[in-house]
Amino acid sequence: MPVQTTPAGGRSDRPSDARAAGLAAFLTALAVCAGDAVARAFPFGPRRRGVNDLANQFVPYHAHLWDLLHGRADGGLLLNWQSGWGTSFLPDLGTYLGSPFAPLVALFPRADIEYAVYGVTVLKMAVAAAAMTVTLPRLRPGPRWAAAVLGASYGLCGWAVVEATYNPMWLDGLIAFPLLCLVGEWVRQGRRPLLGPLVVAVCWVANFYTAYMATLGAALVLLVRLLEAGPFRLRVLVRAATTVLLGIGLAAPVLVPVFLGSTHAYPGLAKEFRPADGTDFLARLLPVTYSFSTPAAFVGTGTLLLAGALLFHRAAPRRERWLWAGFAVALAMSLQWGPTHLTWHVFATPNGSPYRQTFVLSGVLVIAAWIVLSYGWPGRRALLGGAAVVVAVGVGAAASELVTGWSYPLLTLGLAAACGGLWLASRGRRTVVAAVLLAGALVGQAAATTAYADRARLRLDDYPAWGAEQDRRTAALAAADGWPAHRTDSGRPRITGNEPLLFGGQGAAYYSSHTPSVLTRTLAALGGGWTSRGRNLQSLDNPVTDALFGVGARWRGETVVRTGPVLPLVTVRPEGAAVPRYGPSPFRNQEMLLGSSVYTLPADGVCPVGSEVFLWAPDLRGTARLGASGAPVRLEGGMPKWRAALTSLGVQRTAGTRPVLDGGATRGHSIGCLDPGRLTAAVARLKTSAAVSVEATDSGIRAELPPGTRGTVVVAGPRIAGWTCGGRPADSYGGLVALKVSGETSVSCDFRPPGLRAGLGAGAVALVLLVALTAGERAARRRGTADAAPSGSSQPRAPRESAGTLT
Repeated sequence: MPVQTTPAGGRSDRPSDARAAGLAAFLTALAVCAGDAVARAFPFGPRRRGVNDLANQFVPYHAHLWDLLHGRADGGLLLNWQSGWGTSFLPDLGTYLGSPFAPLVALFPRADIEYAVYGVTVLKMAVAAAAMTVTLPRLRPGPRWAAAVLGASYGLCGWAVVEATYNPMWLDGLIAFPLLCLVGEWVRQGRRPLLGPLVVAVCWVANFYTAYMATLGAALVLLVRLLEAGPFRLRVLVRAATTVLLGIGLAAPVLVPVFLGSTHAYPGLAKEFRPADGTDFLARLLPVTYSFSTPAAFVGTGTLLLAGALLFHRAAPRRERWLWAGFAVALAMSLQWGPTHLTWHVFATPNGSPYRQTFVLSGVLVIAAWIVLSYGWPGRRALLGGAAVVVAVGVGAAASELVTGWSYPLLTLGLAAACGGLWLASRGRRTVVAAVLLAGALVGQAAATTAYADRARLRLDDYPAWGAEQDRRTAALAAADGWPAHRTDSGRPRITGNEPLLFGGQGAAYYSSHTPSVLTRTLAALGGGWTSRGRNLQSLDNPVTDALFGVGARWRGETVVRTGPVLPLVTVRPEGAAVPRYGPSPFRNQEMLLGSSVYTLPADGVCPVGSEVFLWAPDLRGTARLGASGAPVRLEGGMPKWRAALTSLGVQRTAGTRPVLDGGATRGHSIGCLDPGRLTAAVARLKTSAAVSVEATDSGIRAELPPGTRGTVVVAGPRIAGWTCGGRPADSYGGLVALKVSGETSVSCDFRPPGLRAGLGAGAVALVLLVALTAGERAARRRGTADAAPSGSSQPRAPRESAGTLT
C-alpha cells in the first residue's frame, strides 16, 4: 500500500478537496435533517424546536438583524431602541450576530425567521464538516473520501447536534477549530502570512467565546505537530503568537465593545464547577445519549474505533502514536479538572452547560483517527486494538443512567460496519462498499442521536413556533406604533425574553449576556420582574412607568390597548428637584422619579374605592386575586433567580375588599393603591415643560425645548455607559440619561459603545503592522531569491511532487 506525499507547503488536489468537502457537507446536512424528521421536530413536524436560548435570544436577534438589513429597525448598529428602553447593540451584534452566515436570514421572509435560523444552523454544521475535511490532508496525506467521512463525523459530533444546535453562535467555533488548525500549518510552513491573521480575525468576530476555545485547541495541535517533528522551533511559536495577536487586533473594533459590555452587565449566577461522573463521561461518547451537564463527545463509532487504533497501528511512528494518543487523553482529562476547566472557559464557570469546549476534544479525536489512516489502512492488530477501546468505553459507560435502549445496538452495528468497511478498504477491494458502510453507520448514528436530543431537550423549556397568533400580534403592534412620539410595548403574556425584537415595539423586555447593570437595577427599583437572575428582564405593565417612559400602547392579553396619559421621551425636572435615591418600595421609587405622590400604601391592605390595586411580591410563586371573586393573576417569583413584577390586581370596586395571595400565604408583600386622577395631574404638570419635539436616531436623541428652559433634562432611557450630552458624559437621574440646562432651546445626546474608539484604534494598528510585516517578509524573500540566483544565471526548478492519495 504505497503512500504518496503532498508537496512541501501542503498543497493538494483542489478538485478532490472540493468534492470531499462537498460530500462531508452533504452527509452532515442529511443526518441532521433526517434526525429532525424522525423526531417530527420543526421544520419537519409539530414538535417544537425553540428551546432555551434559541427561542429567547437567537431567533429574536436574527429577526432584529433582518429588520436592520431591511431598514425597518428602531435604532442601528450602535443603539437598539427596541429593547430595555434603549440599549447598546454593538456588544449584542458581536456576541450573537457576528457570524458571516447571520446576514443570510435577510434572504427569507420576515415571518419565516425560524426557518432562516434553522437553515443557517444546518449550514454551519455542514461548513464545519467541510472545513475539517479540507484541513485533514494538510496535516498528512490520505484518502479524500475517508477525510470526508471523518469531516462529517466532526460536523455531526454530539456537541454540535445536541448542544450547539440551540446555541447556533457556538457553531462558528466548530468551524473555527479546523480553520485555525490550518492556520497553524501555514505558520509551521512559513506560508500565507497575510491570510492567516485574516482567518483568525474572522473567527474571533464570528464568536469570540468559542473562538477562544478553538484557538487554544489549535495552539495545542500545533504544539503536538512541532513535538512530533523533532527539534523544537521557538521561531514557529513566535510566528504563531504574532499571527493570533494580529488577528485579534483586527477584530478589536468588535471585541473591545463586547468585552466592556460584559464588564457593565448585571452579574449573572456564580456557579462552582462539578466534574461529571466518569461513567457519564464515557456514556456521552456513545450514540443516543443526552444530558445538560456532561460533555457531548460523540463522534461516531467509526471515528472512535480509528482513534482507539492509533496506539496499535505499527505503520505510524511510535513517537507520533504516543504524542497524539496522549494528547487526546490529556485533553479529555482537562475537561474534568477545575483549573483547566476555568482555562477553557476564560476563567469563569459558565451559567449553563460546563462543557462548552467539548468540540475541541471531538476535533482532536477526528485528527487522531486521520493520523491512523494517513499511515495506511489499519491491519488486524490495529483494528482489534481499536475495537477493544470501543468495547472498553461501552463497558465503562454501562452503569450510567444516560445510556438508552438504542445506545448499545447502534454502537454494535456501527462497530461492525466500521470494522467491515476498514477491512475491505485494507484489502483494496470494494472501496465504494467500504465508504458506504462507514458513511452509513455515521449518518445513522448521528441521525438517531439528533432525534433523541430533539425530544430530550424539551425538558429544559420550549416556546411556541411562529404561527398565525404571532402574525396577528406583530401586525397589531405595528398598527399601534408611534415611535418616537410614544413607545409601543410588546407586553404580557410573554413568549420569549426578547419580544420587542421579535414582535416589534420599544419595550422594557431584554435578555442578553450584556444586560446593563444600571438597567436591571433601575427596572427592579421601579417594580420590574426578571428571570435568569436579572439578565432576562420582563415588560413592566404599570400606568406610572408607562407614563414616565412614554409607553402609549401595549399588548395586554389578546389585543393592543392604549394606555393612560404619557410623557414624551424627553422631559424636564425643575431646578432644585432632588435626584431620586431609590429605596425598597417600588411605589415610592416611582413617585420619586415622577416627582409627585400618586399612591397610598394602606397598612391593612385595603385600598380606596376607585383606585387600582397593585401587589408587590417579588418572591411569590403562585397566584393572587383581589377578593375571593377576583380574577387570578399568576406571579413567577423565587428570588434571586426569578423575580415577580409589580402586578395589577384590578380596580377596587367594593370597600373592604382585600387581596388574596395563594390562599393566604403572603411570603412578604406590599400593596399600593394608585389614584388615576393624581397620576393624570402629575403627567399634565410635567408636560408643560417637556420637549416640544423629539427625534430618535440610530445613535442618539435630539429634542427641542420650550424657550427659557432651566433645570434637568431627563431622557426616558437607561443611563448606560456610552451616553454623552453636549459633548460630555451624561448625568444620571434615577438611572436615566440626564443633563442640566440653563436657557437652551435644544439638546442633543449621543451614544457610542464603550471601547469602540479604542477598538478601532487597535484594529488600525494591527492592520498597519500586518501590512508592514507582510511587505517586509516578501521583500526578504525577493532578496533571498536574488542572492540565490545571480543575474544572468538560471537555476533548475525542483519538480513538483504529486498530491496523490493513499491507495
